[in-house]
Amino acid sequence: MSLPLPLRRALTPALVVVEVVLAVCFAVLSVAGLFLAPFDRRRRVLRIGAFALSYVAVELASLVALLAVWTVKRLHSDAWWKEVNTRLLGWALGAVIAAARRWCGFTIAIEERPHGTALDGEQPVLVLARHGGPGDSFALVWLLINRYGRCPRVVLKEVLRWEPLIDVALTRLDACFLPKREPSGEGLPARLSILAAGLEGRDALLIFPEGGNWTPRRRIRAIAHLRSERRHQAAAAAALMEHVLPPRPGGVLACIDARPELEIVVAAHTGLEALVTPALVWRAIPFDRPMTVRWWPIAAPPQGDEARLRWLTTEWSIVDEWIDSRQAPSTSDGPAY
Repeated sequence: MSLPLPLRRALTPALVVVEVVLAVCFAVLSVAGLFLAPFDRRRRVLRIGAFALSYVAVELASLVALLAVWTVKRLHSDAWWKEVNTRLLGWALGAVIAAARRWCGFTIAIEERPHGTALDGEQPVLVLARHGGPGDSFALVWLLINRYGRCPRVVLKEVLRWEPLIDVALTRLDACFLPKREPSGEGLPARLSILAAGLEGRDALLIFPEGGNWTPRRRIRAIAHLRSERRHQAAAAAALMEHVLPPRPGGVLACIDARPELEIVVAAHTGLEALVTPALVWRAIPFDRPMTVRWWPIAAPPQGDEARLRWLTTEWSIVDEWIDSRQAPSTSDGPAY
């Protein structure tokens, strides 16, 4: 459900109170986990309680910091406002990932070219990322900020506005929150065109072309939907890609039309996509595989609607092949976090 900005802001104090109550509950859960440790070899109750408590603590601290920054906004420039909010978001995500690493074994391994990546440049970029596994979007945004010095402009679902830190921080960074159902088919491309046109400096527009987290069920539904629309060629291509959902071209091509000169980077990752239910996440804790990330630049698409659709499908098939080649335990020599 979408709520007007003033109403969401009015509800923020109530959500903060809820989070304080949750912090107390998670603290109790952590203590219970200590007593249950002799009967829980993997200490899952303790790990989940401690991580959840850490997450809430980071969120509350971040909201206080964001409020303090807002009180002095008029004394500073727009560039300062953008930079300080980016740094606060980077700190918050880094603290959450550090807690996930400590309590749940969540790590990130990066595979990079020896000569660097387009993300190291000084121009804005368009990042097309696959979506699969718990926490993948948090990790990608954190990497863009802390490793590559980018200011993320993220396209994400509007339901995430109910998470106060995401709502406040990403709204300040001009994120694009998408309602569950657009009233018309023209809404998304128009909004993304405006967002892409406003990119400057070291901005990175992060889009998830699949439109949702990969699961086997969603993949089957997506293929069936393509067949129901008599898009048999697209359905056949999607059936060959086992590890990704068929990409939706509308938003991607709208960004490229608005800024044809943008460098385009694909973000592929693997390691956690099999954790598609809470029960699977529970059994996997602590994680024994890292989230392995690989970035690579791609050429701009050709002219013509059909050619551009084939271009995007081909790039996504490369992502699928890369994931398939890394289904064995990771042996990446890249940096780990």
